[in-house]
Amino acid sequence: MSEAATLFGEAHVQRYRETGGEVGHIWKEGSTVLLLTTTGRKSGEPRTTPLIYAEDGDRYVIVASKGGAPEHPGWYENLTKTPEVELQVRDEVFPARARTAEGEERDRLWRKANEVWSHYDEYAEKTDREIPVVVLERTAL
Repeated sequence: MSEAATLFGEAHVQRYRETGGEVGHIWKEGSTVLLLTTTGRKSGEPRTTPLIYAEDGDRYVIVASKGGAPEHPGWYENLTKTPEVELQVRDEVFPARARTAEGEERDRLWRKANEVWSHYDEYAEKTDREIPVVVLERTAL
């Protein structure tokens, strides 16, 4: 097993940043990972989370699955309050704006995300909530 496949949480963020994504961009089962930095909804402090992503044209798609937990992950709650976020994809760091996909767009992007990480359907079966699919669009500096 590669070093990247064993990374999780803050250690994943640290190695990803240190190596410009050389370690950590490709993760378990060949999935691709970006770093999402949100503004803490209570603290106002930056919070960085490594997340599996899919690409949709020049947009990035992430899923607020939290492994099928009954509640949304903290990073999702943060970006619903402050949708302006920072992304790192490999060695590129840039501002983006987050929004939750709905309807037909959500369904299409859910399928696309499942191509990258096939476990999302399993997570959806574990919870009664509709798991949000988030679109991240690059913004100007």
